[in-house]
Amino acid sequence: MNSTTTTPRLAQRIAASVLVMALAGSTTGCGYNTLQAKDEAVTASWAEVLNQYQRRADLVPNLVNVVKGYATHEEKVLTEVTNARANVAGMKVTPELVNDPVAFEKFTKAQGELTGALSRLLVVSENYPNLKADAAFRDLSAQLEGTENRIAVARNRYITQVQDYNTSVRQFPVNMTAKVFGMHTKPNFTVANEAQVSQAPKVDFNSGK
Repeated sequence: MNSTTTTPRLAQRIAASVLVMALAGSTTGCGYNTLQAKDEAVTASWAEVLNQYQRRADLVPNLVNVVKGYATHEEKVLTEVTNARANVAGMKVTPELVNDPVAFEKFTKAQGELTGALSRLLVVSENYPNLKADAAFRDLSAQLEGTENRIAVARNRYITQVQDYNTSVRQFPVNMTAKVFGMHTKPNFTVANEAQVSQAPKVDFNSGK
């Protein structure tokens, strides 16, 4: 009697083990693990983009304060920079933002507005020789330019990672796995976004000499 009851149970356990092994093999063979690795790469590159944007935002208050000391009549430009920075700082940014095209677009638009405002601020500074000669302003401007370069590099890495991920999500048969696990294409920076970066703030202390 024991043998008759044990045999079905043993058969069930064997069947379960085979099923588990089959599922494990299928997730590997159908690209699941690859998709997970690519998704993590996108997340990591996005974190670096955010890190560089935060670095820039942290420079803005001190830069504005230095400019105020010399360019008291440039209230409009100073207000634009301050408001653009506040708009960026007030946004709720989470890793999930890269999965929401609408939120992603709002984020990139806000960052673009800050880029434009900073560009106008630096153009205005050209009219104030004493400001350009100020050590604090020169240091902050150099840090800003370096940060803009880091932003461009981080964004390019993100673009590459997202393109790689999105290509995998669309390709057969991996796209079938992506659908099963709810993995979709991610938003990327557009041509308009890249134009904003190409117009990043420039600092030229040799102009006018």
